[in-house]
Amino acid sequence: MESDFSKIMVAFIVIGLPFLAVLGGVMFKRWMAYLEKRMELEASMTAEKAAQYAAHTERLEQRMRVLERIATDQGSAVAGEIENLRDKPLN
Repeated sequence: MESDFSKIMVAFIVIGLPFLAVLGGVMFKRWMAYLEKRMELEASMTAEKAAQYAAHTERLEQRMRVLERIATDQGSAVAGEIENLRDKPLN
């Protein structure tokens, strides 16, 4: 009886373990390929978001420049008008 059990164990070790090792290797390769593909997708999505943020920031900076120009142009015009009113005699 014991010799039958040892024969089964030897057969399992000789046949089963290499089969499991190959199967595990194939599954590991597929899992690594999946992770690599997922990382590439995340990288492209991150790059796209970064480009969108950069474009949005550029638009905001342009709007800020326009607002600054309006504020400074009107500020100097208002200051000039105040000075003109000071120079005029009151009647």
